[in-house]
Amino acid sequence: MEIRTMTDEQRKAIALEYFKRMDRGESVFDLLDDNAEVYFPKWGVARGMQDIERLFGDLMGILAGVSHDIAHANFVQQGDLVVVEGLSSGKLKNGTEWRAGTTFAGRWCDVFEIRNFKIQRCHVYLDPDYAGADTARYPWLNADRETRY
Repeated sequence: MEIRTMTDEQRKAIALEYFKRMDRGESVFDLLDDNAEVYFPKWGVARGMQDIERLFGDLMGILAGVSHDIAHANFVQQGDLVVVEGLSSGKLKNGTEWRAGTTFAGRWCDVFEIRNFKIQRCHVYLDPDYAGADTARYPWLNADRETRY
């Protein structure tokens, strides 16, 4: 196994490429290490390429498209870690649309561990209820109040 030194800019470039590909509906699998780990809320942790492909297959089963506002994203880097906080918009396959600042969904934070020019770990933190439909457990979603998106 070859270990190659990376700069912060190279790690950031890989994270940016991940979001660009997601937004274009392209595969991100070649950006990931074969033994990578990906976490997505309400799905759990996918370990290894077979699990990760299943996670993304499940996710793309509900998403018609997504767009990450990378131009205004916050990046924090330390060593192999790249943390990206930002806003998104998109559409579900059922036609429901979301946009950060307009609907409840769309604010997210991803934590990457990038080494040897591959994503070793990506943990996604967001509310996967893109449609804001989980009103039985969160009654304030239906409450007549000022919204604070």
